[in-house]
Amino acid sequence: MKEKDINIEDEELTQETPEATEEQEEQEATAEEKDPIEQAQDEIAELKDKYLRSVAEFDNYRKRTLKERAELILNGGEKVLTAILPVVDDMERAIDNGQKTDDPQVLREGMELIYHKLLKVLESQGISMIATEDADFDTDVHEAVAMVPGMGDDKKGKVIDCLQKGYKLNDKVIRHAKVAVGQ
Repeated sequence: MKEKDINIEDEELTQETPEATEEQEEQEATAEEKDPIEQAQDEIAELKDKYLRSVAEFDNYRKRTLKERAELILNGGEKVLTAILPVVDDMERAIDNGQKTDDPQVLREGMELIYHKLLKVLESQGISMIATEDADFDTDVHEAVAMVPGMGDDKKGKVIDCLQKGYKLNDKVIRHAKVAVGQ
């Protein structure tokens, strides 16, 4: 009898299993249908979050670089100005000493010393004078303000006189030399 009971139970199990399997398949199908949509929505939310974070990070970077640039513009000359301050101190001392002496030669020598010190400070900061003496006229560094005729063939196209010195900052012309050129 036990065999019949087992067989009956097996039949009952087999009968319940297809029905249960169909319900499970329907639930799984419904779950599978929801899963791709939910997965897509989760992925969209994740990508949206990454995008917003990237945009915010870039905006912060842009603001930071603008602030740094503004500070650099405002304080960029600090190095040069602190290098020039000792020259200003020398000028003040020369003015004070000029009131104590009547000898113009002493004043002239003091002014020349201060001038040479200022040139050294400017050279240390990358500023150099543009050469004009016996130089060929070069439109990249010279500005012709006068043409001098009748100087001869050897002076044609050459700088005859410098009216205002020109300067370069690290090989970039910051002020052209104003010169007279021979014709």
